[in-house]
Amino acid sequence: LAAGIINVFGKFNKGDHIKIADKNNEECARGLSSFSSDEINKIKGHHSSNIRELLGYIAKSEVVHKNDMVEV
Repeated sequence: LAAGIINVFGKFNKGDHIKIADKNNEECARGLSSFSSDEINKIKGHHSSNIRELLGYIAKSEVVHKNDMVEV
């Protein structure tokens, strides 16, 4: 969920394979992103109900859906 995102590193597109790190910057999962890095930078730290207001549209409420993620 966007509310839990603190930082975004690198540039990527919607649908790209991304690494997910914990607060210690240790990789904890990998997944398929529902948003681009630019979009995530706009919504990070915000509740899912604000995505439409921040981006002007909504596709999904999760940045990486649990069905598109694997813990490492």
